[in-house]
Amino acid sequence: MAGSSAEPNGSQRPPIPVLFEDNHVLVVVKPPGTPSQEDESGDPDMLTLLKEDLKIRHNKPGNVFLGLVHRLDRPVGGAMLFAKTSKAASRLSDTVRTREFGKRYIAVVHGSPKQAQATLRHWMRKDSKRNVSDVFDRPTADAKEAVLDYAVIASSGGFSLVSVKLHTGRSHQIRAQMSAIGCPLYGDAKYGAASGQRSASHGTVALWSSSVSFPHPVSKEWLTFRSLPSQQAVEWSRWEAADLERAAHRFDA
Repeated sequence: MAGSSAEPNGSQRPPIPVLFEDNHVLVVVKPPGTPSQEDESGDPDMLTLLKEDLKIRHNKPGNVFLGLVHRLDRPVGGAMLFAKTSKAASRLSDTVRTREFGKRYIAVVHGSPKQAQATLRHWMRKDSKRNVSDVFDRPTADAKEAVLDYAVIASSGGFSLVSVKLHTGRSHQIRAQMSAIGCPLYGDAKYGAASGQRSASHGTVALWSSSVSFPHPVSKEWLTFRSLPSQQAVEWSRWEAADLERAAHRFDA
């Protein structure tokens, strides 16, 4: 199934767009501001909402299995992959561990990086008490290597639209690394973005999961699913649709 929507019974929340679904995997578009899984806020989360929807749509008695393959930060939206069986979850988790799982993002940052395209290599350490990741230029105790590629696609009004290819999956990685080079994400007060009129839509930052790519856990066919943010959101409104498309496809090769 592709191009449909998931909406739990009785929910007043906007439906969650489904990019692809078969017996093994489910690929959806996560709305910005929705937690990937249950957290201390108690707000509706992706895992719970999608389990409820699967139970209703497929008329399944009892508990529904749905495996969380990867996470997106609560303020981030875009393409997200889930596993519908334990076997698929195990195999897809292996692709994440071995870095076969492809993740592409687009972001809006303050200013413009000194280099139009570069690889960022830092070491990051999560501070759970503050819920932030500290960034270091060299190996540091308890810090893990964090690597990403970025490319500037367009600049306007003191902001830049960038395409990002992740090589590692550290907590808040893109947000923290871009801030470390003096270009925090639009609306991301946690990592140094300006507030007020430069804030993103409520509860979000200007970061979007534009595609996920992975080998199907059963057929092994290489699959890619894409998503673009709404230009109605203030953080994306200054960019032409063609700019967003170019950003989403920049690291396809």
